[in-house]
Amino acid sequence: MAGRGGCRILAVLALVCHTALAFKAHEFKTCDQNPFCKRNRERAPGAATYVVNGGFSAQGTAALSNPADGTKFTAEFNWYSPGVVRFRMKEVDKVRYEVPDVLSTELPSLETKWDSVNAEGPFTRLIKGDINVFVHHMPFSFRVFRSGVEVLSFNDQKLLHYENIRDRKPEDAADMWEAKFKGFTDKIRNGPTSIMFDVAFPGSAEVYGIPEHATSLALKSTKGEGIVSEPYRLFNLDVFEYLHDSPFGLYGSIPMLMAHGTKGSTGIYWHNAAEMYVDVSREKTKNDPQTSWFSESGMLDLFIMTGPKPLEVVTQYSALTGNTYLPPLFSIGYHQCRWNYNDEADVDAVDQGFDDSVMPYDVIWLDIEHTDGKRYFTWDKHLFPTPERMQEDIASKGRKMVNIVDPHIKRDANYYVHAEATKMGLYVKDASGKDYEGWCWPGSSSYLDFTNPQVRQFWTSKFGLSQYKGSTSNLYIWNDMNEPSVFNGPEITMPKDALHHGNWEHRDVHNLYGYYLHMATSEGLARREPGNLRPFVLSRAFFAGTQRIGPIWTGDNTADWHHLQVSLPMLLTLGVSGLTFSGADVGGFFGNPDPELLVRWYQVGAFYPFFRGHAHQETKRREPWLFGEPATTHIRNALRMRYSLLPYMYTLFAEASLTNAPVMRPLFFEFPEEAALYAREDCFMLGPALLVAPVLHAGHTEVDAALPGTGPWYRLSTGERLAAAPSVAVPAPLEDVPVFVRGGHVVARRERPRRSAAAMAGDPYTLVVALDAFGRASGELYEDDGLTTAHADGAFVHRTFTFADGVLRSTARRAPSGQAIYTTATVVERIVVLGLPGAPRGVVVESSVPQRPLEAAMGPVSAGSPAGPKAAVVVRKPDLPVAADWAVRFDM
Repeated sequence: MAGRGGCRILAVLALVCHTALAFKAHEFKTCDQNPFCKRNRERAPGAATYVVNGGFSAQGTAALSNPADGTKFTAEFNWYSPGVVRFRMKEVDKVRYEVPDVLSTELPSLETKWDSVNAEGPFTRLIKGDINVFVHHMPFSFRVFRSGVEVLSFNDQKLLHYENIRDRKPEDAADMWEAKFKGFTDKIRNGPTSIMFDVAFPGSAEVYGIPEHATSLALKSTKGEGIVSEPYRLFNLDVFEYLHDSPFGLYGSIPMLMAHGTKGSTGIYWHNAAEMYVDVSREKTKNDPQTSWFSESGMLDLFIMTGPKPLEVVTQYSALTGNTYLPPLFSIGYHQCRWNYNDEADVDAVDQGFDDSVMPYDVIWLDIEHTDGKRYFTWDKHLFPTPERMQEDIASKGRKMVNIVDPHIKRDANYYVHAEATKMGLYVKDASGKDYEGWCWPGSSSYLDFTNPQVRQFWTSKFGLSQYKGSTSNLYIWNDMNEPSVFNGPEITMPKDALHHGNWEHRDVHNLYGYYLHMATSEGLARREPGNLRPFVLSRAFFAGTQRIGPIWTGDNTADWHHLQVSLPMLLTLGVSGLTFSGADVGGFFGNPDPELLVRWYQVGAFYPFFRGHAHQETKRREPWLFGEPATTHIRNALRMRYSLLPYMYTLFAEASLTNAPVMRPLFFEFPEEAALYAREDCFMLGPALLVAPVLHAGHTEVDAALPGTGPWYRLSTGERLAAAPSVAVPAPLEDVPVFVRGGHVVARRERPRRSAAAMAGDPYTLVVALDAFGRASGELYEDDGLTTAHADGAFVHRTFTFADGVLRSTARRAPSGQAIYTTATVVERIVVLGLPGAPRGVVVESSVPQRPLEAAMGPVSAGSPAGPKAAVVVRKPDLPVAADWAVRFDM
């Protein structure tokens, strides 16, 4: 839920509801209608006149000025040990908003001195290892070199521009101080304070990132000869049924961009939460990507991630903003949602429907209609009279429930949350200083000021079981409408001149609002009884650092093939931008998918990091067993595929908690030297080992898959061996989604069908060992209790499996360093080896005394397909402890 298709026209406000199922472009500004964007986009290259006054200190600081108006600045270059250059430019004696609570608290400890800061006439060279920052003093610009190769150029087009804080001038255009749009007037009390700069990436082929937009993975040019386009906008908005190919900004913003080419990868992150635009163009002679950035306010605080590999750029970015939190295991299972399940009987029936259809799932969701009149933290006593009983029944099967809790608070004096917030002064204020009042689902609403630590503490307390009546420890939370969405506000959001904690305007903090709500909600779940459970909170709005808090989804998509297709580049972009725990509504939120589209979407969604089916209240019911055969069987198989791969995916999330490596990643991420893959977005990698080439077009029963690298690759369903090739025609009948195991990797699976992730606890593992051309393979398996925070104290098992010289070994990947101990009796029940020339003469556990012989024969890859091709060597019942070291020898 999130669109406004079901809102009611209330006479007390004469609100016109947005009921048409279509994107309404006229509700949102273009760049030309946004004064600061128009001013900056029209600036001509070469206009910048900033100069360095004197030289740089040994710490990398200098004085800058703009001779055109006399404005003075400080410039500072810092180095952080993962390979990050930070450039800050501040006006002297002026105060601008600096984004708090996003950068890692460990960042100061990562700062190290430059190896040298050398003055060379009108230049300064800052050196750290193989990184060289070459600063030109007049006019000010700088270039970054990696191992002697230029990878980034700042202010090469001389577009750098600060609209300095000042008093109003007679010659100022009226819209510098007062902007009008569709009957709304934005009084800009500080006047024009925008910032613009340009960054080019010499030697790169493509640029990626700056979510959230429904567009291609490799960002298209928005400026240049023959190109008519809006710039990419970063301004969190509630966008109803968004277009499937547009630079228009959606629900979240991460001002992080990665450039990549055959010479390596480089990234930048602008630490600024104000509205922002980015233009992408191409240098005319070399075709290098060029970008120009402009924000309405804030300051210039730019981080440069020097790479040189894609994963290193993401890891460097995560050193700044944090790694992905390790989610509870149930949360990477399947989620069933609808706006809305009608009542407790409906919830019980849906839950039972999964069991009757022998389909696994882990979480059932309740949208806004479960509340008492859209008062969050309450229940409709007629529809949900026994919520604790309902949750306990769900939990008895190892499942969980999620409720929606939005940031708008119904203005009702008898509603305890509103009464307390009003008394304590916790709401965002309007420009006059009164509690801001807008319109959302409950009708007249006010909005808690989550930028205020006191408000976040207040909100956190509301999730305690004694405060949130009817909740249990099996109830988790969904934050929607947190851009924030205001139905009667400009662009369906809060006015920019609204006031927040510290007397900052909303324009300064807009893109942080949902982030802070998400943070406070997660903290509320973490602190409630019993106090050691990992939180799970889904958010629609997001910002840099959201990966530390919880997952997001791509909002109000549509049940059509275009939205299925664009879900891949949207999620891949989020992963490249450091936010890997994400998904798209399977089946599309709006509209009614036909059986083919729904089957194909489940087959793709089974590999999304976050896997949820969701639908608008005006759509037909679409629980996955309602479409008849063969659709029901195909969806069941897609769900079972997901659950069989939970051990592998949970291991990927464990790795993301250490390095922020994307779970779902573009092909170029794993094969960075293959230029043909740089813009490929119709297939993707799930971790390093699996390549998924789904069907994305109606009526298609064959896909054109890329099988990169040196090979070989193996079809996961059949074990068929394929050579590496830039293009392979692969059969893909409706019952199948092409998935390939990369030679050289080991994938852990659990193959016994269960009703939920919790029901799989203790099940034995199957190891799929896919050999490379040299007969080698490696992979990992991570296991913990899947629910509590004990893993942070060392309660986990993390193993590495290697196959070389005919021996499969299990060794410790990480030794726990904390006080907690995790014990597991789980075993490896089946070993499947792909790539051996035939059945071995014998297989023995050589680590045991005496050596123990094992049964091995040619067989199918999956235990669930006994009639499948016998393309693998299958070792049955080795019963090898997962937590122990062991070695199994294959004698050929």
